[in-house]
Amino acid sequence: MTALFTTFTQRATWHVLALFRIVVGLLFACHGASSLFGVLGGAMGQGGTVPTGAWPGWYAAVIELAGGALVMLGLGTRAAAFVSSGSMAYAYFSVHQGTALWPIQNGGEASAMFCWAFLLIAFTGPGAWALDCFFFNEREEAAIHQPPNFR
Repeated sequence: MTALFTTFTQRATWHVLALFRIVVGLLFACHGASSLFGVLGGAMGQGGTVPTGAWPGWYAAVIELAGGALVMLGLGTRAAAFVSSGSMAYAYFSVHQGTALWPIQNGGEASAMFCWAFLLIAFTGPGAWALDCFFFNEREEAAIHQPPNFR
């Protein structure tokens, strides 16, 4: 039974990583869209938008929208995920960490989770169903579809 389950999980890993990438990218892009366009509750849930060019909010929102969309589509996934991870690390340490040490105390749970989720995506790659596959030659495409060996 264990061998059967292990075989199933090994085969499904690449698809589950793709689902993880898509969901994380979509949620991140929603944050950017809310800040830039005032949709989905607007900037910080208060309605409205972040003023164009305002540091760091507007730039963070652009990274959230563009990075989230690229990660969701699987296009330039590793680079987009790495930049998005860094953006969330900056947000955590510059906005949240000064208030209290733990994310649960300083309201930085989303920043911390996005930071680590994007770092995982940057290292594991896009998984299955990524647009990156269409822009590489066959040798690189085959490498993209190979599940990582976590042993």
